[in-house]
Parts: sequence; structure tokens; C-alpha cells
Amino acid sequence: MTIPSPASSSTPRSSREWMPHIWEGCDFFAWLRLILRNQLRISPSKWYIAFIITFVSIGHTLLRCVQDAWYGSQLDRTPIQHDPVFIIGHWRTGTTLLHELLILDERHNYPNTYECLEPNHFLLTENLFKRWFRFLLPAHRPMDNMPAGWERPQEDEFALCMMGQPSPYLTIAFPNHPPQDPEALDLDGLPPRARRAWKEAFLRFLRHLTFKNPRRLVLKSPTHTCRIPALLELFPNARFVHIVRDPYVVFRSTVNLWKSLYETHGMQRPTFAGLEERVFDTFSHLYARLEQSKPLLAANRFHELRYEDLMTDPVGQMRLLYEHLELGGFEEFLPRLKSYLDASAGYKTNRYPDLDPELRAEITRRWGHVIRQYGYAKEN
Repeated sequence: MTIPSPASSSTPRSSREWMPHIWEGCDFFAWLRLILRNQLRISPSKWYIAFIITFVSIGHTLLRCVQDAWYGSQLDRTPIQHDPVFIIGHWRTGTTLLHELLILDERHNYPNTYECLEPNHFLLTENLFKRWFRFLLPAHRPMDNMPAGWERPQEDEFALCMMGQPSPYLTIAFPNHPPQDPEALDLDGLPPRARRAWKEAFLRFLRHLTFKNPRRLVLKSPTHTCRIPALLELFPNARFVHIVRDPYVVFRSTVNLWKSLYETHGMQRPTFAGLEERVFDTFSHLYARLEQSKPLLAANRFHELRYEDLMTDPVGQMRLLYEHLELGGFEEFLPRLKSYLDASAGYKTNRYPDLDPELRAEITRRWGHVIRQYGYAKEN
């Protein structure tokens, strides 16, 4: 069985769907730190958004206090009984698709969009908000054709941002400034105190998810690709699934991703200066960190697959994944997987114009080791 990928176009939609800004989920202190460290350099056209975020962030902080008082210390005492499964890989390599497939297994839990954008009080407010404010999210993500919705799986990295932890994703808010918190990509550059605080916040979020649903968590964030040593300190028996995709496609798609996020969620009118160079550098850093971390992982705790193979033979690739990681229960999972594949027959991927020869040569020069390692040199 093949995941259908009919002819599609990169032509933008005639009208952009409205959506809330991700920073509207910040607590007040996280938002205050973010705008002060960037010297309040918000574009005039975004001032009204900053005012709204400031107002609602106070509400998030108050609701967090109410939630903590309501549940007491039982949240922090909640044990995470099953070490998570981490989906890792560069942006735009198919991590979202793989996340969608793995959470079809009824034994798995995952952070949804509401929980990641409202991590401070979702136990208190999720049911009410999702019931009455479903209209606040568009039907699809702005950077591609993947469905969107409060209940859809989401990157836990956004939850850490809303909780005030350092993250390279904070660059989205002020894209015209130097990259925010680059040392938080792999955590090694953080001071010991900040590193401990990051781990405590991450565990706190996962405990809250586990309190709501004790099943094994499946987590997806490309940033975790650089954090394997730190994640193993928290979860020695965690499993990691790495998905890779044709780097020539990944480059264009990643640039498009960041442009879309800067335009949609930035507090400045983005110039995109230096964006392509950042994509080049981050890709190289991510794969270097991954190679350094592989020796730390037992054979049955790490699995790699290619996006193209997953699209061509999703059932076969998922079967291999389950067998390699010793997850068990594949036959029980298979009917739900096949139903999902049948329902997703209309999904259309973005299509981009052919690469400029000079840019293609630069990708080959700088990312050639990854292109050759995963068999893309022959195909290109």
C-alpha cells in the first residue's frame, strides 16, 4: 500500500486562514522575558497583537495557579511508568506523518495542540476550551496541507516555550534579531542551573500529560534530535525513531516552513536575512549531533527509516519499526493503520520549482555526507 501523493502545487491559497498567535499561550513571565530581551522591538503593525498577548498571558498565569491549587502535589508525584518513544529528524522530513501513524496505536499517548500551546493549565481548561473555541484554529497548517486542530499531535517544544524555557523556536517571535537561544538546541551550552530548570519543566509537562492519560508517550520535536544524551539521562530506556528525507527537498521545504512561521507568528515584519545560511548550518549541526549520539543507543532502542520508503510502503515500514524497537502488538494496530491510510488518500504534499543549479551545487557541497549516507546521491 502506498500513501497517495497526487499532483499538487506550491501556489499559495487565495486567502490565508486566520489563526491565533502561538505566543498567546505564554504565561506572563515567559512573555515578559521574551519581549524585554528583544528590547520591545515590535513592528507597529503587531502592537495590537502584543497587547492581546500581554492581557491573556496574565490569565494563563492565574489559571496555572488555580490548577496547581486544585490538584496539589499529586501532579508532581505522578510517575511516568513507560519511557517515551521519541520521533526525531530534521524539520520537514516527515516527523509529523510518523507521529500521526504511531499514535494510531491505542496503547500510545501524545501531547495535542491545545496541551502544547496551553501547557500551564490544560488539565483545568482543555475540555471547556476545545468545546467552545474549536473555530480558533484553521483546518490546515500554514506551511503545508497537514490537518490542524486542537486534538492533533503537536511538538512538545512549543510547550516549553510557553512555560518560559529557552528554545531556538523563540526566534519565530523576533525573526529579524539574531537567533534566540541557539545553545538550547542541544542543551550543552546552557548553564547548569538553566539545564536543570529545562529538565524539570520538561518532566513537569510530561507528568501532567501522564496524569491525564498514563499510556506510553510518543513525542515529536526535531530539536530532540540534538538532545539524545540529555533525554537518556531522564529516560534511559527511551526509544528513538529517526526519519530522513531527500535533503534537496528538505532545504526548500524548511526555508518555506520558517518563512511561513515568521510571517504568521512573528512580532516583526520579517526580512528573512540570513535564513538560508541558518538552515544550512542547523542541518549540519543536527546530523553531526545525531552521529555522536548513536553509540549511546542500544540496537533495539534506535530505528531509522526514509520518508520516501514510508510513503511507498507504509505498512511494511511500520512493521519493521515495531519489530526493530520491540514495541509488540503490530497486528492489533494494523487495522487502525490501514483505515488511516485509506482516509488520507486525498493528502497533497507541497511541490516546489526545480532548484537553481548553483543552490543545488551548494546543497551537495555542504550536505553531501548526509546525501550519500542515506542513498540520495544515486536518486538525484
